[in-house]
Order: sequence, then structure tokens, then C-alpha cells
Amino acid sequence: MKIRNILTLSGASLLLLACTTNPITGRKSVQIVGDQEIASMAVQQYQEVLSKSKVIKGTTAAKQVQNVGLRLQNAARNYYSAIGRLEDLSAFKWEYNLIQDASANAWCMPGGKVAVYSGILPITQSENGLAVVLGHEISHALAGHGNERISQGMLAQYGGQILGSTISNGQIAQIFGSLYPVGAQVALLQYGRKQELEADQMGLYLMGMAGYDPRGAEPFWSRMESMTTSGNRPPEFLSTHPSPENRRSEIAKNLPKALEYYKSAGGKI
Repeated sequence: MKIRNILTLSGASLLLLACTTNPITGRKSVQIVGDQEIASMAVQQYQEVLSKSKVIKGTTAAKQVQNVGLRLQNAARNYYSAIGRLEDLSAFKWEYNLIQDASANAWCMPGGKVAVYSGILPITQSENGLAVVLGHEISHALAGHGNERISQGMLAQYGGQILGSTISNGQIAQIFGSLYPVGAQVALLQYGRKQELEADQMGLYLMGMAGYDPRGAEPFWSRMESMTTSGNRPPEFLSTHPSPENRRSEIAKNLPKALEYYKSAGGKI
């Protein structure tokens, strides 16, 4: 259950009401802002990014981004519908764009606003590799990681004020802007390690549900990690991600269940 603004409640009651359980991973998090509100803010930021970028339309690569995104989107919708939580997706207005940029990067803002940078395509190598990237990024949005980060920022900045009054939309927007500044590509990816690992896990499962082979995840991350050599700055896509060893361990742990989803979707094991 989520609440749009801050209610006059005790701290324990507020956190109880704002506690959200991820229906795919089971992880609990505190999300005290309405999804519609955050999605509306994300639309403005997303449109500004697009207005300042060269968006690629009509090419094979652009169509691939659209196709992979739609398959993952539909897989998520089918899953949420099957478990009776389709309302969780009510704030999502999905959009997928390929941006001409040499950066090896991709992101998904709250509400399903996705950008893929052309510089990551030589690393994804295929539609399945792109599904690893988009599965991970879409999972950040599905899990409400943006809401969680904004909620953490509100609790840290306003503390006890949250418990006795309503925080204004302007104050929420200020925190949102600090977490998602326009043009700051890395800032769009600054999630916590637990959130990154959860996005890895969800991404694997979504890949399988959508009929993409989740066994392609480990080779993709290896290719991405190989871009980082001693003394060089890591690719932006890896800027706040878990260590390679930790990621490989978690992928191996979650792969069997992901393969079950893949097999159910008609994939060959």
C-alpha cells in the first residue's frame, strides 16, 4: 500500500502504511510518495532530456529497442495481472527511445520512461543482450526504486516534520530534482547496492517471462566489465553497480528460477 502525501500518524504507523512488498522478489521497502506524482515529475525530466538529445528513429536498432521494451513490458503486465496487482502499474506510461550518444548507458525513469544510448549497443551485441540491459533498468522502475530513494531523502531531510504535517509538492519536487538532475547521466543510475542487485534479479526473471534467455546475462556483464581496465573510469552503466564477483554470484543463484520462467515462455533449456 502506498500513500500520496504524508499523513498525521505516528512514525510506526506511517512506515507500516508506506511499506511496499515487491511482488517478484518479496523485498520490502518504504515508499511514502504516490507513484502518479513521481511519474508526472519524471515525464517533465524525460522530455527535457529528449529535447536536448539526438533521438534515433526508424532504424533497425531503434526498432529493436522498441521491440525488446514492449516484450518486457507485456511480460511484466501479464505477471502483475496474474497475481492481482495490475493496479501497481497504473502510473506507467511506457516510452522507449534510442539516443545517439557514445556513452555505454541506459536508464528507466519512474513511470516507464526509457532511454538507451547507442554506445551500449556494441556491448549488448544482440536482442537478447539488450534484454539484459532493459530488463535491469525497467526493474528499477517496477520495484519503485525511485520512490524509495525519494522517500529516504524526505525522511533524512524533514525527519519529524513528516510525522505531523504534509510535505508540499514543491519539497517533493526539490528532492526529485536532486536525485534525477537533467543531463547528469550518472545521477540517473545512483541506486543503492541492494536496489541494483534486486534489479538484476528482477531483470533475469522478466527476461525469462518475455522469452529471452537469461543465460545471456553473465556474458553481457562480463563484456561490460571488460571495458574497465586498471586506472580507467568505469562505464557510466557500472558507476554504482555491485562488484563483478558479487553480481556473478547473485546471477548464478537466481538463474534456475529465471530459467523456469524462460521454459514456461517456450524457451529451450
